[in-house]
Amino acid sequence: MTDAPCRRWLHAALASLGQEAARSADTHLLRVDLAAFPGIVLYFKDEASHPTGSLKHRLARSLFLYALCNGRLSEGQGAIDASSGSTAISEAWFARLLGVPFTAVMPDCTAPAKVRLIGSLGANCVLVPPGVDASAVARERAAREGLCYLDQFGLAERATDWRGNNNIAESILEQMAEGPDPEPTWIVCGVGTGGTSATIGRYLRYRRLRTRVCVAEPTGGAFAVGWRTRDPAAVASQPTLIEGIGRPRVEPSFVFDVVDRVEEVDDADSIAAAWQLESLLGRRYGGSSGTNLVACLRLARAMRDAGQSGSLVSLLCDRGDRYDETLFDRAWLARNGINLEAGLAALGAIPAA
Repeated sequence: MTDAPCRRWLHAALASLGQEAARSADTHLLRVDLAAFPGIVLYFKDEASHPTGSLKHRLARSLFLYALCNGRLSEGQGAIDASSGSTAISEAWFARLLGVPFTAVMPDCTAPAKVRLIGSLGANCVLVPPGVDASAVARERAAREGLCYLDQFGLAERATDWRGNNNIAESILEQMAEGPDPEPTWIVCGVGTGGTSATIGRYLRYRRLRTRVCVAEPTGGAFAVGWRTRDPAAVASQPTLIEGIGRPRVEPSFVFDVVDRVEEVDDADSIAAAWQLESLLGRRYGGSSGTNLVACLRLARAMRDAGQSGSLVSLLCDRGDRYDETLFDRAWLARNGINLEAGLAALGAIPAA
């Protein structure tokens, strides 16, 4: 194929991504006032309202842009990536937009609703058993079949423009700008690839703000272990039921030095908090959103006890209906040893102000 047809396809693909971004409204920043924390306001960035239902919509767009602009994805070529589900859903959606065949390699414990949704978008799902590295499978298939390996875990922190271009940190601060507390005390996020915490942490430093970054991580997750020891080869000390975070190893996109604090949260507390979010906000969100809520409550409690006021911002990561057969199924919870009532009691009632 000559250069001109190649460039025509590339330009058309980039135009499609640009038009999609222009059509996408920003996600809402929801305010929650809790009676237990006077003078402290919680805000939740509703990333589940993206067309593909999660904060990974931003990442998937960036990964395709990165692949296209670096010459890694060409006309007629398929794409592949490893995922715990949400990124793959977003990648499948963008792949369909561009007419690119897409394959997702995921653990076989991925929520069934995610697998069905990926298939409905015309993508192929490859499910791997416990102990098999999905990233290694995706990388090997890409080499063998001539596919573009999108590599979310390796490229997330560089594919996203952390200086701006409507990244999630810039969006949060623009939405806070006209409010009573334009510079939040903390921004709380989970870590899957490490790209979100890297983007937020870098952007806060770029803007010379005092806002600190807290990572909410399942207990024993690799990022928590690695952050404490500054060991990029750290591995998780225990597994987690919370999809999307709690990786078994530290991924290359995690930037240790832009994270100020890590809060480890037990799965039972994360799941109880996910249930509690429905009471607070009237919609269901996934388990990682519950992990974020627990970390926010701990930080708010510390601020209150120190006599501080201010605000905390966190993320609502994905839609809860994807977990109707897992986190929101009492029988599934019982099979996995989760006592929901005990978790809710430990969390305590969270009355709105």
